[in-house]
Amino acid sequence: MKIVAGNSNKGLAVAISKYLNLPLANCTIKRFADDEVYVEIHENVRGEDVFVIQPTAYPVNDHLMELLVIIDALKRSSARRITAVIPYFGYARQDRKSAPRSPISAKLVANLITISGANRVLTLDLHAGQIQGFFDIPTDNLTAAPVMVRDIKNHYDIGKVTIVSPDAGGVVRARNVAGRLGAPLAIVDKRRPKAGVSEVMNIIGDVKGQSCILIDDMVDSGGTLVNAADAILKAGAKEVSAYITHGVLSKGAAERIASSNLKELVVTDSIEETNAVKAAKNIRIMTIANLIGEAIARTSTEQSVSSLFD
Repeated sequence: MKIVAGNSNKGLAVAISKYLNLPLANCTIKRFADDEVYVEIHENVRGEDVFVIQPTAYPVNDHLMELLVIIDALKRSSARRITAVIPYFGYARQDRKSAPRSPISAKLVANLITISGANRVLTLDLHAGQIQGFFDIPTDNLTAAPVMVRDIKNHYDIGKVTIVSPDAGGVVRARNVAGRLGAPLAIVDKRRPKAGVSEVMNIIGDVKGQSCILIDDMVDSGGTLVNAADAILKAGAKEVSAYITHGVLSKGAAERIASSNLKELVVTDSIEETNAVKAAKNIRIMTIANLIGEAIARTSTEQSVSSLFD
């Protein structure tokens, strides 16, 4: 088995390699003067089971192209099997036609990864579960729920915790965490007049006097979280925190979270943290390196991955 790391999140790749006690493969990934991607693998991968670790986070197109070129280089170097390990899958929000004459970009990206030569995909908390079906190769969609549950137990009195879904679409995800904790569930009823804008309408469930924890797969601008936290506090909650798998946190989001009523935002290291995130005192990073490392180990030895979450 060999591990190849792209430039998207070297810190996570190093942590995974330490968990597996396996050094990262020696390779060069650079740009020509016009930003064209160049990849060269400096060690023999013929007949190897190779895992390429590359979240397709900002800049999404650059890192996606990097992933495709790395896979092509490995395919042409006669790797036995190539697994694209994509902790954060970019374009996942475009999983259906949202308007006439609009693309289904998640399917396009799935096709690109498959055609480039990947034999299987390992990802984490896809924005929409049906994206697994967009791939014509085996795809494992891991969940950060066990890591979140363990961290919540270490930091909160479970008897006073209520898990909250920030919208109706995230209820299944939030219910999974609530079930593991044995905690009650509440739902934020919101509407989204346009992309990137949300308005909270009602809180479904009793949050009075509770430590409420919002659960979601990604936070981008932070507007939804901030609005939800304000509405939950207005409904009588003692405090509001959030556990989110992917901290996209685009420009201005970290500052918005830092100045909000959120007690704490906990995100995984599926996306490399920016300086703005590091500077925000109420944003904490929780690693998923061991989870992904164990999934890689089980995939390589043909063991069950789903049993990780039983």
